[in-house]
Amino acid sequence: MEPSEVEFLGEKQFVSIVPNFNFGIIYLISGEVGPFRAGLPVRVPIWLALGLKQQQKCRIVQQDWMDPDQLDLLLDAEKTEKFFTQMPSNHFMDEAQMLISAAPDDIPEVDRIRTAVKDIWDTRMAKLRSSVISSVKANNSHAKLDHLTAMEINSIRSLLPDALDVMTHMDQVNKSSTSQNYDTPSSLR
Repeated sequence: MEPSEVEFLGEKQFVSIVPNFNFGIIYLISGEVGPFRAGLPVRVPIWLALGLKQQQKCRIVQQDWMDPDQLDLLLDAEKTEKFFTQMPSNHFMDEAQMLISAAPDDIPEVDRIRTAVKDIWDTRMAKLRSSVISSVKANNSHAKLDHLTAMEINSIRSLLPDALDVMTHMDQVNKSSTSQNYDTPSSLR
């Protein structure tokens, strides 16, 4: 899966908007959204919010989890915890990037939020790399990585099969060299 496909899945998450128009209910395959009343918040999928924002037909309301103080607490927890902490959304990175890019004027303290989200991402990616490296060094055939987001899983998806193939190959070489030592007469060693 490409990052764009993960982002596509993230666009299905819901966000609140404040429309500046009136319209009835829109019937989508995924369900109904609306009715739209000027000045009254309504929850819509991100893809619809982005389209309406582009047409200047709404204001996007900042997600609750995008509060800078909450993000700072989340970053501190991520730095201090040994394991991955639960993110507020399985698509927090994608959502933040899309909303910040499309509606920086609608989000208070957008630069602080952008920095906090990036710091959380960097911290989690460093933790993920070190987890993979320690798992490979310990020759583990499996690892438990709870609370990873879709984009984080996608970012290591191509690395893990290669790393596991190398581990398997090294095990086979090690086993074959060990068995050859036992099969060889002691006078030939």
